[in-house]
Amino acid sequence: MESTRVYKLPSSPTSLEPVSAEVVDPFETRSQSQADVKKLAIRDHFDAYAGQRIYWEQKARAYYEDQARYFRFLVPEGLHVLEIGSGLGTLLAAVKPARGVGIDLSSEMVKEASRRHPMLEFRVGDAETLEFNETFDVIILADLIGHLVDVEVAFGRLRHACKPHTRIIVSYYNHLWEPVLRLCEKAGMKMPQPEQSWLSPTDIANLLDLADFDVIKVERRLLLPKSVPLLSPLCNKLLAYLPGFRALCLSHYVVARPRLRRPERPYSTTIVIPCRNERGNINAVLRRIPRFGGRQQIIFIDGHSSDGTPEEIRRLMACYPGKDIKLLVQDGKGKGDAVRKGFAHATGDVLMILDADLTMPPEALPKFYEALANGKGEFINGCRLVYPMESQAMQVLNLIGNKFFGMAFSWLLNQRIKDTLCGTKVLFRHEYERIAANRHYFGDFDPFGDFDLLFGASKLNLHIVEIPIRYHARVYGNTNIQRFAHGWLLLKMTVYGFFRLKAV
Repeated sequence: MESTRVYKLPSSPTSLEPVSAEVVDPFETRSQSQADVKKLAIRDHFDAYAGQRIYWEQKARAYYEDQARYFRFLVPEGLHVLEIGSGLGTLLAAVKPARGVGIDLSSEMVKEASRRHPMLEFRVGDAETLEFNETFDVIILADLIGHLVDVEVAFGRLRHACKPHTRIIVSYYNHLWEPVLRLCEKAGMKMPQPEQSWLSPTDIANLLDLADFDVIKVERRLLLPKSVPLLSPLCNKLLAYLPGFRALCLSHYVVARPRLRRPERPYSTTIVIPCRNERGNINAVLRRIPRFGGRQQIIFIDGHSSDGTPEEIRRLMACYPGKDIKLLVQDGKGKGDAVRKGFAHATGDVLMILDADLTMPPEALPKFYEALANGKGEFINGCRLVYPMESQAMQVLNLIGNKFFGMAFSWLLNQRIKDTLCGTKVLFRHEYERIAANRHYFGDFDPFGDFDLLFGASKLNLHIVEIPIRYHARVYGNTNIQRFAHGWLLLKMTVYGFFRLKAV
């Protein structure tokens, strides 16, 4: 029988060195425990089915095509990707990594995967004893977790393969489908599986938490895992995402990130302030922004004001010589255009948006900074709908609309978003650059700028956290919100987001 090369992770993170040209049994160097006996049975099972695996994947084509489709959505092309339990390497190849490494307990699966995908690397290994000297952008565990003897230990091992921005993606079956899947195995419709654990998303989230990972979001997909004209699109593109039906979906996906540590240095900050006819607020804005973090930059983006706002900003720049203040005039229209121009000229590590109307008190900005800097989240969104508001701060219809769209977008993004239109949003500049690079996926659809950022953050699996703020009434100028016209735009964006973020 042809030998299989078994690899260890080397001291250099950029090279791989073979240990032996012979098949190495990962259990032969230690006495066999009960756990080892179980793992040997799992290995032998998948060794036996390695030659037939492609047949079973074709037989369950609808399932594997949907799985590959969603992983391609979750994992941008060109990253360093590790898959544990890689099988034939079909899924790893589907996400088109710049560097792809697959690890599987079955040497026969590794041999077959290496033959099918020579541009990727495959190794024999036990998920619960792996040692890493290399880190990856994404780590995939697809349909694997039920076969692990100690899931918490396996997750703990993965910490050593993580960068601060690494994403762990775990996919598995809904336990409600267990009798159906067992019946399909007996009927020859599904590849037989050894005895396995059936873990719910809550179970997986708890185990990830114990291993120092934070769950970002959970998605459920695939209500009908067979290709049936008309019926399959109805079930899998619409019904699968509705309350009640969602709990019956076959697949669930859990996306998590390593729990971050406190930074070694303060981050520099750029505060972008879009303004249009806000002359009476500019002095108060500059006076009330507190010092926090490292170097601080303030960029005003004027939206073609007619009340002397640019002149007031220039006057005050001379009055605050200790502050790094810039004035830019936006090229187009709308807050989204202003924010994009401001971010393009920002030099800070952290990017912040502050509305010039002072309805969000500038004194609250340090809370946003601390939440981001201390790893509480990667996209910090203000929320006006927790604390009582000042009288006249928000019209009743606006309040109702904000609550409705908050629920709609929480459902769309699979993360809690109570207030989508709060003007204060904070993220790292390098994360914004990733959002901007991926903007083609959504296109230029958002005049507000809020949804361009929220959709982009969700697409990149950033952890979104909301900070409640006290929302105040304006003391100068008039709102630029057009209630009904903007409400209609929001409704259209909700539908658009459904087809770009959920029914993919």
